[in-house]
Amino acid sequence: MKDLCKIAWRNLWRNKRRTIITASSIFFAIFFAIAMRSFQLGSYGHMIRQMIEAFSGYLQVQDTDYSDDPCIDNAFVVTPDLLKLVRSDPNVKVAVPRIESFALASTGSLSKGVMVVGISPEEEKYLSDPEQKIVRYRFTKTAIDQIKDIEGMPSKLFELIKGLEHQSFVSKETMRADLGLKPADSLLMNAICKVSVMTGSFLQANDAGVLISDRLSSYLKAGVGDSVVLMGQGYQGASAAGVYPIRGIVKIPAPELDNKLIYMTINNAANLFNLTGQLTSIAINLKHTDDMKDTQQRLTSLISTSVLTVKNWEELNPTLKQQIQGDNKSGQVFLFVLYVIIFFGIFGTVQMMISERSREFGMMVSIGMKRGKLATILTIEMLFLGLIGALSGMIASVPVILLGYYHPFKMTGEMARMYMDYGFDPIMPMAWFDGYFYTQGGVIFIMVLLASYLPVRSILKLNAIKALHGQ
Repeated sequence: MKDLCKIAWRNLWRNKRRTIITASSIFFAIFFAIAMRSFQLGSYGHMIRQMIEAFSGYLQVQDTDYSDDPCIDNAFVVTPDLLKLVRSDPNVKVAVPRIESFALASTGSLSKGVMVVGISPEEEKYLSDPEQKIVRYRFTKTAIDQIKDIEGMPSKLFELIKGLEHQSFVSKETMRADLGLKPADSLLMNAICKVSVMTGSFLQANDAGVLISDRLSSYLKAGVGDSVVLMGQGYQGASAAGVYPIRGIVKIPAPELDNKLIYMTINNAANLFNLTGQLTSIAINLKHTDDMKDTQQRLTSLISTSVLTVKNWEELNPTLKQQIQGDNKSGQVFLFVLYVIIFFGIFGTVQMMISERSREFGMMVSIGMKRGKLATILTIEMLFLGLIGALSGMIASVPVILLGYYHPFKMTGEMARMYMDYGFDPIMPMAWFDGYFYTQGGVIFIMVLLASYLPVRSILKLNAIKALHGQ
């Protein structure tokens, strides 16, 4: 076998151009398959992080009836021992108490059904961190009129800002990126920030005010310093009503929540909904998200009560799971089509290589080489070609994945705006090395072997005389 491998290796490099062409077809197949899958899986991970880590958490402890009937009556009594027990799991990164319910929010003649979330301001910083989402700048109509009068304002930039009316920004950096300004434009940037600045603050431990989501504030035409009236139903039919000053506006990275979310302190929410020592959920983020199901099982066994249950994000947000599954299937279909194209490309290349060497094979059979040994040598050649193409493609994709992981591709223009409208950062990160990386190499390598089947079979049935005549 060692001698056959030597012969096969030498055969490859007798015609370097042919070998390079064949290996290159495998190389590009591996490279593009890995890159496409990495982009797709990276986008899923980014979507989950923004939607799950930024609000609901990967796991939640709830009353057993709460998921089917999410009303305030299905709150549960919480004790320090229960919170300590949940936080004791080695995979729990943070566990925060929550009170969530619904109410009617009103400002003047405008009203809308909203989701009221009672939080512990200090603890919530380690989960959804609404303090980092407080709107610092907004392009109101008044601000745009003032921006027009800024000295040295380029007309193209002003037209761009006009198209961003009512757009909010949580930092100067995000505004700078959206406007396409460079660090050298600091004077112009400072002038724009000065006229579009919004005052707002985070909640304190015993704050009587609220934080209101960005789109909801636009709908209710309410800003910092205004008051919002909340009316609803409290625990066991008690009335829930109150007037709350708006401390700040938060921009939530999920359009559905950004249209209806109000934060208040957990004590404020308990008073509003007439709760005493009760919560609707404990939201949990994890250190290692791949172990979510195992952590869920451990917490379920630790709590060990028929009153409480532990739900994962797939159960809490089935719509997002279905969206990811649907997009994943479409990606797999696209990948299958790519595989079919790649297979026939490799097959055509191999068939061409066999046709070019028909006289050579005929001569070797004529001087006494067994067809089986000749087929073995050809198979080994194809294995070498597959290894060269697959390994080089995988190695070439490594720097691309590292670059895309640490420095995600940033979209601009209309595509970026579309992503932001759906509540996602306009970036396309790549997934870290995982099973998909090795799977693509394995699949393409198997395809090389399958593409070699018919040529090898033709050698086993080779007619030496016809081969020598090029037939």
